[in-house]
Amino acid sequence: MENNVYIEVSCQQIHHEGERICGDVFLSRKIKEEGRTIAVLSDGMGHGVKANVLATLTATMALNFTIEHKDVDVIAELIMNTLPVCSERKISYSTFSIVDILLDDTTKILEYDNPQCIVLRANAPFQPNWNCVILQSEKNAGKELMTCQFYHQKEDRIILISDGVAQSGMGTEKYPFGWGRDNVQDFVVQLVNNDPQISAATLATKVVNYAHINDGYRSKDDTSCAVIYFREPRKLLICTGPPFDENKDKEYAEAVKNFQGKKILCGATTADIIARELGVEITDSFEFEDPDLPPISFMPGVDLVTEGILTLGKVNQILLNYGLNTRLGNGPADKIIKMLLESDEIYFIIGTRINIAHQDPSLPVELEIRRTVVKRIAQLLEEKYLKEVKLSFI
Repeated sequence: MENNVYIEVSCQQIHHEGERICGDVFLSRKIKEEGRTIAVLSDGMGHGVKANVLATLTATMALNFTIEHKDVDVIAELIMNTLPVCSERKISYSTFSIVDILLDDTTKILEYDNPQCIVLRANAPFQPNWNCVILQSEKNAGKELMTCQFYHQKEDRIILISDGVAQSGMGTEKYPFGWGRDNVQDFVVQLVNNDPQISAATLATKVVNYAHINDGYRSKDDTSCAVIYFREPRKLLICTGPPFDENKDKEYAEAVKNFQGKKILCGATTADIIARELGVEITDSFEFEDPDLPPISFMPGVDLVTEGILTLGKVNQILLNYGLNTRLGNGPADKIIKMLLESDEIYFIIGTRINIAHQDPSLPVELEIRRTVVKRIAQLLEEKYLKEVKLSFI
């Protein structure tokens, strides 16, 4: 894990009015073996399907060439030689911004034709040393790219925007020439100072929504904002199942007590053991927020106490089907999902004593052995949600 810095990446978009597909494309990839995170924002000329195809082509090439550690001018030449050129304006059909974050604390940025990205440090604008690279090849001679490299620090943010943000509101009384990059920067600085812990997703959403308001809720261009936020990892511990050996109960409770982060206990037996060892009381609630599951309980020093295997089974189902239109309720599984999605590093401690209640062959098949369910949840969290997950058995 990257020097105890977590890199949160999020992009929010609003399509050009009347289009069903976005002409801006954002791609990001974590390359675990190298400890790298790469993000690319590309804006295809025009809007709709044609713009989306061009931006997808550009973003995919930019991502792949960056993964291969190609030099900035080589990346630019390869992309521009592949893209068609507008016959009237003689300019490439697509822009791009590439952010390459390396494990040794350096961040490299390469931009062509997008509004210059905004970098914040200590909640104020930070100016990395930008260099202008002028392409020399016959086909692309004179085209200018901006590039910079700097050592990132915890709490730095990088904000990428497309023209749809910078040019929003153009022609209105308030912004006759558009909102403009500098006004966007002022807006972002104000948001971050009001809420220093604001997540990448929330910040990006507020930027595109404000641009949408500037356009009178009828976007004249595809509007994209991507935010990269270097921060302290948010940690979560989930304990489920009693230890195989009762002599381990004390060690189990100590692990819960000493964990620095949020804590969830899944299972009545698990909660009873922890409460007994730590000398605290469990308070049951009788509010059935989810008809499928027993209600939650409360324990001092623990954020959430739920039933075990049924609740975890439902967590697995929700994670599997979770998408943009998912609306979470207040049930025990929904609460776990919210905490999982808000966390970066998730630790499971799985007790391996067989629960007699679940060995009855007449019980439904969903009551799978605890280990299998937790492994499925862990796999989903890693693959679908890019979380760091660690499992340990006791």
